[in-house]
Amino acid sequence: MSKATSYQPIWVTGTDTGIGKTLFSAILTQGLKSSYWKPVQSGLDEGNTDTQMVEKLSGLSGSHFLKERWLLTEPLSPHLSAQIDGVSISLQDFGWPDSSQVQNDYLVMEGAGGLYVPLNEKNLLIELMIQLMAPVIVVCRSTLGTINHSLLTIDALKRHNLPVLGFVLSGEPNPENEKAVSRFSGVPVLGRVPVLKGEITSERLAKVWLDQHFESSILHALRKV
Repeated sequence: MSKATSYQPIWVTGTDTGIGKTLFSAILTQGLKSSYWKPVQSGLDEGNTDTQMVEKLSGLSGSHFLKERWLLTEPLSPHLSAQIDGVSISLQDFGWPDSSQVQNDYLVMEGAGGLYVPLNEKNLLIELMIQLMAPVIVVCRSTLGTINHSLLTIDALKRHNLPVLGFVLSGEPNPENEKAVSRFSGVPVLGRVPVLKGEITSERLAKVWLDQHFESSILHALRKV
């Protein structure tokens, strides 16, 4: 648990954009019955924010969801989307949500894109992560190329002394990639998010949570940081 909070924060990042961070965040939020916060939303998906998507997928009530600190219009890097919207993002804009806003034991925080996405002309997203210093789960593709991207991401987190709980592979099963990332990074695989075809319901997410034993692996990892 963070020294600054009465709840346990968990930051969900990814090796790239569009790899399943939001879907995994919904699984994690539902499974832990946690609160959810997207500090920076850059762009809308068919008019919806990631917060609205996680709320719909998880089936949890609105009290679990915090308002974004910045809600930007265009689906671009935050610094470009902020320029278009005529606003300026600063690291000083962000702090821990008050405990009155987080009425659960856990707070899932979802990043925007990868670690080195610019927030503004001077700061990268990883600098916000360092400022908050929450344990991190990395969502990775399961397909070709993931070993390099995953190891680079985990190495960057470690070099900045950010605690890494583990990684999650998103997509079709690929046990060889999973083993390689775990072996060379030294961090555990926490489970896999399978391809979910058709309508995604809260019941299907609950099944993934149980089938992948996410709760035991994540709580075990939290006890070690």
